[in-house]
Amino acid sequence: MRVWLSLGSNITPDTNLRSAIGDLRRMFGELVLSSVYESAAVGFEGAPFLNMVVGLNTRFEPQVLMGQLREIEAIHGRVRDGERKFSSRTLDIDLLTYGEQALRVGRVSLPRDEITRYAFVLLPLSEVAGDEVHPLSGNTYRALWKAFEKTEQSIRAVSLDLE
Repeated sequence: MRVWLSLGSNITPDTNLRSAIGDLRRMFGELVLSSVYESAAVGFEGAPFLNMVVGLNTRFEPQVLMGQLREIEAIHGRVRDGERKFSSRTLDIDLLTYGEQALRVGRVSLPRDEITRYAFVLLPLSEVAGDEVHPLSGNTYRALWKAFEKTEQSIRAVSLDLE
């Protein structure tokens, strides 16, 4: 199953993104990597984030996959505090899509609504999966990005060697 993940960090982000990519490669093999983008923290005052989208193939069910992603976050020092949803973090890995399915996994709906809400998710997703169709809207990610209100959220590409 092809899945797309969103990765982000604003605490030593270059180190944490590189390390997370290495962990994902060891677990899943070949990855599709978007460019890396810098964007302001959303929902709180904090250092800018580096964000990207990663595609991979998996045989794991969504719940199991999400557990593995949480383990990678924990290895990188991610502390989950239910009272501080919006805060600085060493690593955030979100499962964005699970194939072309629309489903609910625990409290998470897939595809995640962050895809259409945040430039730092939609732009890199449109870059690597532009012709794929959002399961709920029926629009391609490229078309969703083209129609996105770009003046609300600043985002810029940055150079980060992930190989």
